[in-house]
Amino acid sequence: MPKDPPVNAGGPALGSDPGARVSGMQAKLHRWAVADPGRRFDDLFNLVHDPATLLVAFARVAGNSGRNTPGVDGWTVDAVEQTVGVPGFLDDLRAQVKGGTFRPLPVRQRLIPKGHGSGKLRSLGIRPSPIGWSRPR
Repeated sequence: MPKDPPVNAGGPALGSDPGARVSGMQAKLHRWAVADPGRRFDDLFNLVHDPATLLVAFARVAGNSGRNTPGVDGWTVDAVEQTVGVPGFLDDLRAQVKGGTFRPLPVRQRLIPKGHGSGKLRSLGIRPSPIGWSRPR
């Protein structure tokens, strides 16, 4: 059987709808995973810094309650839109991820009891304080 093309090859051009492009990549990954549960996906890094992926991720955050919650860098969606603009912000983020200089803060994890006295625990992620972090340029 010939090797499948990379997951992000053969999709819609960059100028087309980013949502359709990302959805197509997700559908292709899903088909491959269902067809071969033991399959290894070695080309996922390219999807992380793909401009369409970043644009769709930003749009999802901007469209929910996360819009008003600052990230660890202290920026909200409105601050990004009004200060550097979405394209500039995402271009900078993409360059950092692709270049290997992006370093997210680790999430502090605590186990807390689940409700109803079941004795079970669930994980709670606590983001670190953005103090000392500089905002993107």
